[in-house]
Amino acid sequence: MASAEKAKKQEKGKKAEKIKEKAEEKKEEKKKVKKGEKEECVFCKIAKKELPAEIVYESTNFIAFPDVRPRTEGHTIIIPKKHYVNLMDMPESLGSELLETIKKIFEIRAKEGAEGFNIVMNNFAAAGQFVMHAHVHLLPRKGQDGKELGL
Repeated sequence: MASAEKAKKQEKGKKAEKIKEKAEEKKEEKKKVKKGEKEECVFCKIAKKELPAEIVYESTNFIAFPDVRPRTEGHTIIIPKKHYVNLMDMPESLGSELLETIKKIFEIRAKEGAEGFNIVMNNFAAAGQFVMHAHVHLLPRKGQDGKELGL
């Protein structure tokens, strides 16, 4: 009897340990998701060219491609190749290259008929950031296109 009870206690202990391990794994995954480090980051996969995308422009640290749900004709997403969650996570040293990339994208879109553009960057979920990888939306505009940003 004593050995059967001992075996049951050991089994319960092992189950408790497994439950504890799974809880820790979930806790770590939640931390990663909060930080935007989840392994399945779609923009990281695009930057690594593991997922297909029509590359509009590429520089040393940035890559640009059309938005899959464009709000205007030529709506382009610009992402850093390295994973940063949002603007607050990006090093300031990338600022000039990001600005240069935005200008290059507009030059491309101007050749396609764009007359102006809006740039939008949602930072943090509260501001509408859906993909937790820093990205800028460049929305080419044409006069009288009827698009309202509501700002």
